[in-house]
Amino acid sequence: MKTIQTQVLIVGAGPVGLTAAMDLASRGIDVVVAEIRRAGEPPNVKCNHVSARSMEVFRRLGVVGQVREGGLPADFPNDCAYRTAVVGRELTRIPIPSRNDRYTATGGPDTDWPTPEPPHRINQIYLEPILFACAQARREIRILNRVQVDHFEQHDHGVIARARDLDADQDITISADYLIGCDGGRSAIRKLIGSRLSGTDVVQRVQSTYIHAPALKDLITQKPAWMTMSLNPRRCGTTVSIDGRDNWLIHNHLAAEEVEFDSVDRDWALRTILGVDDRFQYDIISKEDWIGRRLVADRFRDRRAFICGDAAHLWIPYAGYGMNAGIADAVDLCWMLAGVINGWAHPALLDAYEAERQPITEQVSHFAMNHALAVMSQRRSVPAEVEIDGPVGDAARSKVGKAAYDLNVQQYCCAGLNFGYYYDESPAIAYDGETPPPYGMGHFTASTVPSARAPHVWLPDGRSLLDALGPAYTLVRFDRTVDAAPLVDAAARQGVPLTLVDVDRGKAGYGFAESLLVVRPDSHVAWRGMAAPPAPGALFDRLRGVPEQHGATRRDEALLL
Repeated sequence: MKTIQTQVLIVGAGPVGLTAAMDLASRGIDVVVAEIRRAGEPPNVKCNHVSARSMEVFRRLGVVGQVREGGLPADFPNDCAYRTAVVGRELTRIPIPSRNDRYTATGGPDTDWPTPEPPHRINQIYLEPILFACAQARREIRILNRVQVDHFEQHDHGVIARARDLDADQDITISADYLIGCDGGRSAIRKLIGSRLSGTDVVQRVQSTYIHAPALKDLITQKPAWMTMSLNPRRCGTTVSIDGRDNWLIHNHLAAEEVEFDSVDRDWALRTILGVDDRFQYDIISKEDWIGRRLVADRFRDRRAFICGDAAHLWIPYAGYGMNAGIADAVDLCWMLAGVINGWAHPALLDAYEAERQPITEQVSHFAMNHALAVMSQRRSVPAEVEIDGPVGDAARSKVGKAAYDLNVQQYCCAGLNFGYYYDESPAIAYDGETPPPYGMGHFTASTVPSARAPHVWLPDGRSLLDALGPAYTLVRFDRTVDAAPLVDAAARQGVPLTLVDVDRGKAGYGFAESLLVVRPDSHVAWRGMAAPPAPGALFDRLRGVPEQHGATRRDEALLL
């Protein structure tokens, strides 16, 4: 039997697993990734959007350039268009800059993002190979393709996984300090840790068809769009341009009473969504029938084993935040794991992962489901007049278009989901009694309240404040007259890596009220103050996960303020 030793075993080499591997590798952790597919075997055509928050992660990992260069042609509009059919009349359009204009565009709903890295439209079939190549190039990462992990055991000091090399027909034992399951919605790791999904089993049924149709682009008389929603009284659907040329992904959104996938003729629905007749030629590349759900796992961890991404939560992909939430899971977990493995964090810090991510994914799942239900209601109410000529048709199209724009601009320009969320019950944050500002899918207010994301500001040297953050904790000082030595010395005594960054408050472009911020590696504020706290050692005990003693509560902050 072949035996492999590593510090962290990751099961699944999708975008979440590969991001977790690169994040750990960036912190000096050795990683083995086990993936059942062959190297280079493409994933299903699904996720089409990388959020700004995920692009910030790729920026920190040094791969954002490769990701930004992938996907649609550089000049292809990333707009979301609403039409009676793909080749029909246009009702409205949500303008989204092309890759060429992504950093410089102003004035639209998807510009002026408060980040150094705006979002990017790229299908997973292009994204995943980029991440795979970047991960494979790192010496700390070993990727095992065609290897299936079907069982593992835990002990006090690690996990022992039983795997199978499917091509060599050989058993493999993989010993690791920790295991992360990033193995998708049917996760074996989730089942092995005794975790169960719960929520709403069926939100909507969808027929998806990936086609090769070179003639389609020539039939579209309007400006091209990355995504086109067809709204008519006969069959509504969504069409995504995958390569900006010949390949398209079409989602046929079944009505509530269409409970069987084969109750709707796929070819008829596809042609109705596109607005073409029987003479139109296309080839099916692949097809999939799937159910949009709202499910969150009841536990994200069992001792040394964790789950991230679709293994931990599944929801209907509105706002494009399924994969991106999984990347956020990985980033939240991996800096904590690295701190424990590298010896500066207490093992109890890992309790913060589930305490932080489970409530947030539960909340996001409701955002997605509620928006899906609103969109489904809108589809059911499209009047027949949208397809007729004359003033009556014009009025109907104007009304439907305005309603579609107002409802959907928040999901395609979802600043709130990117930057507004915070962790309000974490054992690893020094709260001070103030709650971060409320947020929605499309709106948020930047804040320095502990647990919120640190605001992005441009520094005089051209970097973002987020670029200046260190690999572990960062002490941001806005007033050089404030003595940072107590915090720096306390961190050094406890072995906590701490980067000191001085920022000119007057040039920061944001009204930082405090003089000091301690920011976590995932960009969330861990503590703030006007001066070092009376007991800085107690602060770092909190931040590195040392369990509280003598009946202290999470919000007992007397020594931390």
